[in-house]
Amino acid sequence: MLKAIDVKKQTVEEITEKLKNSTAAILVDYRGLKVEEITELRRNFREAGVEYKVYKNTLMRMAAKNVGMEELVKDLVGPNAIALSYDDPVAPARIAENFAKDHKKLELKVGIVEGAYYDEPKLKELANVPPREVLIAKLLGSLKAPVSNFAYLVKALAEKKEAEGA
Repeated sequence: MLKAIDVKKQTVEEITEKLKNSTAAILVDYRGLKVEEITELRRNFREAGVEYKVYKNTLMRMAAKNVGMEELVKDLVGPNAIALSYDDPVAPARIAENFAKDHKKLELKVGIVEGAYYDEPKLKELANVPPREVLIAKLLGSLKAPVSNFAYLVKALAEKKEAEGA
């Protein structure tokens, strides 16, 4: 009997540590998904470096309270899974939302992203934010455009002067 309690305490500590270290924690309701679909979802998360786990709700509640994420506690009803990201805070929401487009039974519930609480509509908005690399590429493209245009202008002027001189 004592061993079961120790295992539960250890699991709560594990969840607490994961919640502390994560940049995003998203709760999803996976009720109604087939085993093959859940396997595909897990693969999608794993490829993006997102950890996807199913824990008992009571243990999740304890861990969320330990970390100060009480907002998650009220939505821990029914079968839940948690997607934890340690690098890209948008990845769990994006992957879950993209998967939910094809598999209507998966539901985003709530999440904590970089310390801010997100309900389902806000998570769906967050999921539409492009990946970090795309945003950086767009920024660099915007910064490069005026310099490139100036370089083309200078080159055209130089060619014009050469043509006039010849």
